[in-house]
Amino acid sequence: MVPVLMLFLLPVGGGIPAGVLLARSQGLPWPVTAGLYFVSDLILALAFEPVLLLLVELGARVPFLFRLGMAMKLAMARGARQVSGTGAGPFGLLLIAFGVDPMTGRAAAMAAGHGFVAGWAFAIAGDMLYYAVIAVTTLRLNAYLGNPTLAVGIVLGAMVLVPVLVRRGRSALGGTP
Repeated sequence: MVPVLMLFLLPVGGGIPAGVLLARSQGLPWPVTAGLYFVSDLILALAFEPVLLLLVELGARVPFLFRLGMAMKLAMARGARQVSGTGAGPFGLLLIAFGVDPMTGRAAAMAAGHGFVAGWAFAIAGDMLYYAVIAVTTLRLNAYLGNPTLAVGIVLGAMVLVPVLVRRGRSALGGTP
């Protein structure tokens, strides 16, 4: 179980496909695998929150960091409105965590005024949805191809390429880039 957890702790979701396939090869049931991913999110929350709080504290003292924080707050609110149409509410924050990563989701939640528990709840909920999509895709693709290395490679490639293609498609259709 520890090697699966270690893969899940890799930043930006890259460990999900490999972790899911490793868990499957070790005979771990899917609820245990999902639980390990959830634990990795809790570890992330405990590790990242002090860094975020330090940045907020420094932002109160360093003018450049204050301006950067204000710009981020405005960008997060604008992005959440574009994604969900409701601003930085729960659904918009969940989508930020799903579409970017849980640290960005938590930063957006903090910028929107949500505290530790609510902010991380939104971020982790979005990240768990992302995990579910990637895990199911990886398992199905591996079952179809019968080659774990190829399945992981395709999923990792899609994790990089799909957001780029979506942005280009939205831009071509006259939407926001």
